[in-house]
Amino acid sequence: MTVGSGISVSDGRLNVLGETILTDVKDNVIVTPATGGLLTNGAFIGVHSDQTGSRRVFPIGKLRDLRFMCVFRFKLWWMTQRMGSCGEEIPYETQFLIVEGKEDQSSVINYVVFLPILEGDFRAVLQGNSNNELEICLESGDPDVKEFDGSHLVFVAAGSDPFDVITNAVKTVEGHLQTFSHRERKKMPDMLNWFGWCTWDAFYTNVTADGVKQGLESLEKGGIPPKFVIIDDGWQSVGMDPTSEGAIADNSANFANRLTNIKENHKFQKNGKEGQRVEDPSMGIRHIVKQVKDQHSVKYVYVWHALAGYWGGVKPGLVETGQYESKMSYPVSSPGVDSNEPCDAFNSIAKNGLGLVNPEKVFSFYNDLHSYLSSAGIDGVKVDVQNILETLGSGHGGRVKLARKYHQALEASISRNFPDNGIISCMSHNTDGLYSSKRSAVIRASDDFWPRDPASHTIHIASVAYNTVFLGEFMQPDWDMFHSVHEMAEYHGAARAVGGCALYVSDKPGQHDFNLLRKLVLPDGSILRAKLPGRPTRDCLFSDPARDGKTLLKIWNLNDHNGVVGVFNCQGAGWCKNEKKNLIHDEQPGTITGIIRAKDVDYLPRIAGDKWKGDAIVYSHIHGDLVYLEKSTSLSVTLKTREYEVFTVVPVSEISNKVAFAPIGLIKMFNSGGAVKELNCEVESSGTIQMKVRGCGAFGAYSSVRPKRIQVDAEEVEFEYEEASGFIRFDLQVPEEEMYLWNVVVEV
Repeated sequence: MTVGSGISVSDGRLNVLGETILTDVKDNVIVTPATGGLLTNGAFIGVHSDQTGSRRVFPIGKLRDLRFMCVFRFKLWWMTQRMGSCGEEIPYETQFLIVEGKEDQSSVINYVVFLPILEGDFRAVLQGNSNNELEICLESGDPDVKEFDGSHLVFVAAGSDPFDVITNAVKTVEGHLQTFSHRERKKMPDMLNWFGWCTWDAFYTNVTADGVKQGLESLEKGGIPPKFVIIDDGWQSVGMDPTSEGAIADNSANFANRLTNIKENHKFQKNGKEGQRVEDPSMGIRHIVKQVKDQHSVKYVYVWHALAGYWGGVKPGLVETGQYESKMSYPVSSPGVDSNEPCDAFNSIAKNGLGLVNPEKVFSFYNDLHSYLSSAGIDGVKVDVQNILETLGSGHGGRVKLARKYHQALEASISRNFPDNGIISCMSHNTDGLYSSKRSAVIRASDDFWPRDPASHTIHIASVAYNTVFLGEFMQPDWDMFHSVHEMAEYHGAARAVGGCALYVSDKPGQHDFNLLRKLVLPDGSILRAKLPGRPTRDCLFSDPARDGKTLLKIWNLNDHNGVVGVFNCQGAGWCKNEKKNLIHDEQPGTITGIIRAKDVDYLPRIAGDKWKGDAIVYSHIHGDLVYLEKSTSLSVTLKTREYEVFTVVPVSEISNKVAFAPIGLIKMFNSGGAVKELNCEVESSGTIQMKVRGCGAFGAYSSVRPKRIQVDAEEVEFEYEEASGFIRFDLQVPEEEMYLWNVVVEV
């Protein structure tokens, strides 16, 4: 049976664009062409089955001797990556799989994407078995929900550009399900473009209104003003049941607590006292929000809450919350999740139960909470612990139905109360939520930044990068907070500079590295954010930069007129499938040498213009020098363990008098090229380059000849020029206006 022009199942083989991807395909496997999508080479895989039940596993076919990369949930909340070449290496709870085909006679490699999706009240994931078979695991999450169709369980797509195939596959599924929206159709909150501070590591749940002010003042004194603040866990009114067992983790959250009031606790009331409540709204959280916005030029204030209200939900039977009709529920996780890393938070919630708001009342709950916060000047929320819903589907029609009900209510409330689409989704790496998200535009992309766990730092960077290959199609990934004073601070900072993400720290007051922060943040509090979700380069997609001992992780992104590539030695630590946790498996990983090429920035031709011949300038942040790379040539890079480098990759423009020119940007910043917002060569006169540039400090460019003159806002400025390298340097002053664009003219 042939489907479309490139996918077929015949003689027990799944053939994609003429290549066999799976063998020994089962007779009950069915293939249905995708209609109305962006892919001619796309189809749905399903099964004919007379089985019923709330959980079923169906072998599809054998995968052997083809490299793959998948992202799977290693714990209830979060995903990480796994690489391999046969079916048995595919873990439980795999939510995304990409397989690399063999190079054909024309030197073309095709990439095959498998997206397990939602069908009716069921959710599909992939897994492998000891026979190298790829399996579909289908679950409803409710023992009473047993009937399924089974025809559209996994979407398969193929093509020669892996990133385009993934994007178009997700967009095709978007059209099929009509329950979620692709990232490109979502409104991005403006807080992404500014530097921020989060209270979590600074105070944990001991945060107070005074602590918020201390943190902001401390950063402002160093000339790095936060423009957004996240007041994390610790502001809400919560309490334990008399019979509950407290579960205070290392990060000091008590998972046994439940929400007792939608309003703030005494720590965030003006002159508040424990055990007393002031009902005057002006004396509540509004007072601290007004202060930080008026006195500290903060633009946006976000606060934390769990999807269920708090870790233990909403306490039933209280006058203050009775209208939400919460009932005690006891979570049950799926066998796939149980087989991976155990979780203290989930174990506590399973033991103590969760006060689940009636799904028919959940919009009222969110709207009451968010309208109160909005009236206090709050601009958005970080909504955490989202995946707990999948464990509570019993009696509610299953996990998919419950998740969709909650997410629709949440997004409706966000839309009504936070017009800038102020939401960060967190602990939310399941497809129940991803395929039910029409508005949410920012998602935490990996497990937390764990400042005291040395095994976590390199795998944090790698996990975010590979998770983003999938997650970045749904939302803009958030790389989490980090500390500017930490042995791995520069490593984390550089990664966030290429990630295209929000940039925020969780420093304790008085503990800041302002030299590092100045590589990331401009004096007006804005950042040079790259345009896309940062993803591994094509030549890294199927290599394991955490375990193979030979691969450097390269992460690429785009700016308006150039690209950026971060390179990281991530070897030595990762998630261990035997110990079920992050471990250091090599105390002394070796030095690794790799290469940088212009084509590492996969979409660079899309911004370089039709006349670009392929030559590029590559600027090294660490070494502060530039190299002219002719088309198809490379530059070597050597990094020791836990070292990094950031390269700005700029297409070379050739102008009429045979002069070659390439603007680099603010050369002291990690993402130098993010400063170049407009670039026009010879629009008004021959030999003239016009730019609009944001920021201040040393600006660098390449020119094959010494410029005759450089002007900034019509005033001529002094510059340095290196004859041997063609490196131009001149200074931009600190502008008086926020987000100001300098008019720079270079005459050559």
